[in-house]
Amino acid sequence: MKLSKLWSRETPHTSTMLTGCPTIVSGRNGLAIVAIMKNEARNIVDWIRFHALAGVQDFFLYDDGSTDSTAELARGVPNVNVTLIPWKLTASCLTPKVKFSRQVLAYCHAIENFGGPFRWMGFIDIDEYIVPKADDTIMTVLGGLEQFTNISLPWTMFGPNGHDTPSDLPAPFAFTTRARDRAAPLLNFKCIIDPTDTLEVRVHRFRTHQMGRTSASEAGKVSHYKERNKADFLSDAALQLNHYYTRSHQELQEKLSKGAVSDSPLDRRGRKIMEKLEVIEKTAVEDRCALDFLQRHGVNDGQGLRTHSL
Repeated sequence: MKLSKLWSRETPHTSTMLTGCPTIVSGRNGLAIVAIMKNEARNIVDWIRFHALAGVQDFFLYDDGSTDSTAELARGVPNVNVTLIPWKLTASCLTPKVKFSRQVLAYCHAIENFGGPFRWMGFIDIDEYIVPKADDTIMTVLGGLEQFTNISLPWTMFGPNGHDTPSDLPAPFAFTTRARDRAAPLLNFKCIIDPTDTLEVRVHRFRTHQMGRTSASEAGKVSHYKERNKADFLSDAALQLNHYYTRSHQELQEKLSKGAVSDSPLDRRGRKIMEKLEVIEKTAVEDRCALDFLQRHGVNDGQGLRTHSL
């Protein structure tokens, strides 16, 4: 499969076109999660274990030059399939002035090389957790969405929750207050797609052969990607995407200093993050849906998440 550049006004957040399709394995099933990461030793095990409890067995993790023990810790999680891909790169297309997003390239690589056996691939970050609101697994919810090939989940944005320094607790236990509303500047989406039907890749939206530039909500509402901000699309009754956006204040500063995988300029990115943080803290409400999910699996505290049999 070849990659070709689709020029857009969003450089360097460019999309990438996929020509051809992955090698499709008969009897495709399951959900694989793809993420790009850097220096996430503090969080990676909790993140993998949470999603394993939610029914995910396969993780494709692109390591953007970690200098800590992130990779070793990810490999050590039992009874899951973790594939680690070194991903410290800067790719240019046609001219040095135009760059692909490292994150988009990682997503394309995962689709092309690993997508064939899976019915679904989810593309999220290590600070994002897909939470089944009533069911025990993500796949139970996706089972009711088989007619679609592109699902969009809106961010539910969590702030520092009073933590100045990193908490010893897993994120779902440490951060239980979120922004009340999903609206600008907080609103964006991550996607779960059929990798064998995918034509165009961006960080926050995909185009598939079957659905074109439309996507379905977790409730089955279909909208063009430009219309996903409408209230009737922003549902979370079955699945909620918890974005632990800042973690603690110290971790927020670390986030600001290490740069973005999208190659967004640091000063611009910093202003946007602080703008979002102000909105989150002004409208904070309690949200315990991740804890409710864990309790359904018999996990009542952070130690339980870290020791529960997978």
